[in-house]
Amino acid sequence: MAANMYRVGDYVYFENSSSNPYLIRRIEELNKTANGNVEAKVVCFYRRRDISSTLIALADKHARELEEEMENSEMADLPEKQKHQLRHRELFLSRQLESLPATHIRGKCCVTLLNETEALKSYLDREDAFFYSLVYDPQQKTLLADKGEIRIGNKYQADITDLLREGEDDERDLTKLEEKIWDPNSSLTEKQIDQFLVVARSVGTFARALDCSSSVRQPSLHMSAAAASRDITLFHAMDTLHANGYDMTRAIAALVPQGGPVLCRDEMEEWSASEANLFEEALEKYGKDFTDIQQDFLPWKSLTSIIEYYYMWKTTDRYVQQKRLKAAEAESKLKQVYIPNYNKPNPNQLSNNVKPALLNGAAGAGAPGPPGSGQTPGLGRACESCYTSSSYQWYSWGPPNMQCRLCASCWTYWKKYGGLKMPTRLDGERPGPNRTSTSPHGLPLRHSGSPKFAVKTRQAFYLQTTSLTRVARRLCQDIIRPRYMARHPYLPVNTAAIKAECALRLPDKPKTLPQHKPIDRKPLESVVRYLEAHPRPFKPDLPTRGGSISTGSLTPIKSSPILNNGSPTILGKRTYEQHNGTKSKALTPQWDIMAKRVGDAGRPSASLQDEVHELD
Repeated sequence: MAANMYRVGDYVYFENSSSNPYLIRRIEELNKTANGNVEAKVVCFYRRRDISSTLIALADKHARELEEEMENSEMADLPEKQKHQLRHRELFLSRQLESLPATHIRGKCCVTLLNETEALKSYLDREDAFFYSLVYDPQQKTLLADKGEIRIGNKYQADITDLLREGEDDERDLTKLEEKIWDPNSSLTEKQIDQFLVVARSVGTFARALDCSSSVRQPSLHMSAAAASRDITLFHAMDTLHANGYDMTRAIAALVPQGGPVLCRDEMEEWSASEANLFEEALEKYGKDFTDIQQDFLPWKSLTSIIEYYYMWKTTDRYVQQKRLKAAEAESKLKQVYIPNYNKPNPNQLSNNVKPALLNGAAGAGAPGPPGSGQTPGLGRACESCYTSSSYQWYSWGPPNMQCRLCASCWTYWKKYGGLKMPTRLDGERPGPNRTSTSPHGLPLRHSGSPKFAVKTRQAFYLQTTSLTRVARRLCQDIIRPRYMARHPYLPVNTAAIKAECALRLPDKPKTLPQHKPIDRKPLESVVRYLEAHPRPFKPDLPTRGGSISTGSLTPIKSSPILNNGSPTILGKRTYEQHNGTKSKALTPQWDIMAKRVGDAGRPSASLQDEVHELD
């Protein structure tokens, strides 16, 4: 019952897609809509896969600098698998709020601010545990360090000196360490001190009456007297009394110097009504994030002034009234909501009615069975994450054309943490069976498991197979069917099934396999020299198909027109050389035929030359 009860402040999983990982949010409010449904106003957290690669590099650089500053090499000592999984536990806080249906909640999680006192490996040991250290702005696409850092650690501790032994003198200069501002053992009594403070308040009230700006802000006498009774006036009075050696006569004279009474005003008096309204609006939006309040609402105020005004503002009736209004609003809102377990089947579940046959990898994994056979595509494939071939439930994962799947355990890990348990080949690890570099959304994956738009490059690569792979090719030729697979290059191959079959057949075969006939390949220089010494012989042009020309007479040539059978456009009537520019001057078919005729009949006569010119 308690596990299904969600309250304000809880960190929860939200599901917005059956195939995508859960969203991680913090509940700020629970509101009941007009139609009776419950909506949750939540704060958004983002995963590494949700932000750009540029910001990911910036976050990694920040983490390395933090490790160097703390002199902590824990991350470097972790195995690659744990480093890979630890990236799935990192989140980025945002100030973005959104409203989501409460029925989409799928469970609770824990999100904490990263600090140096907690080991990174502890997050891997706990289920549903995440951490964050940076704030992500989805509008500006920026990362900032969180202002709410808990100052715990050696660098935040005070340096405590050794305890002095009995009779040992303190050699420190106490005047440089502290300054005495009040002496409680003075000759004045408590009554005399109170009388002096009343005189100081009276002088402050008179000073405000003489000041034009103060008379506008405090038009009545009781408002001026209240302003003169604030702490700033009392602090000034006590400092004046201490500075004059607790002599009442000299201290009263110091309150009213030659130019008139001293006017002491704090931030509450310095701020105008419009500035106070801006501050309250900013406080409602950002909370106690005074840096953002200064940047977005009060850039002409100093950070010290804003902080001082905040703590003075908390002592006013305005703050008390707003606190009562918020308490009344909170009473009218929901405190908690009960969400039952979500038991509907996931659309990505695969049927387990048919046993996976240990057949040819292509037929058992990628190619669907014959019509009416009821065979489920992809049942012969291993899990894309842990490479297991047995699970009580399978889920389709990735683009449909890739026929990938995950076991039940890895599917739960994918939904919660937004990645696979094992690193992909892009992480520098070995490629597993069925491994592709594609995300479930059809996009190439980065090392963090995040989708990233990329294009295929033209860089050369060298595919080097292992000894076991080469042995499997020769032992399992009846399963692999190399000729069939060569003619169908886009069919996936179930390497897990082939490796399993190879492991069964390998002990029955002799330990030394027959070797291929070695091929003596000549160096490139000898091949080049041979081609230079034996150039390609001249090949005469073949006769052109089409019109027939009589070689016995000099009558005008009549040839059948060249038809454009391949394309309905005019470009089809041009020759290949004219399309591609391989010849500087292309000949028409008629001219080419006449040239052959002239070559066959010897030197043409004048009438034949005229006929040729006429054709040209």
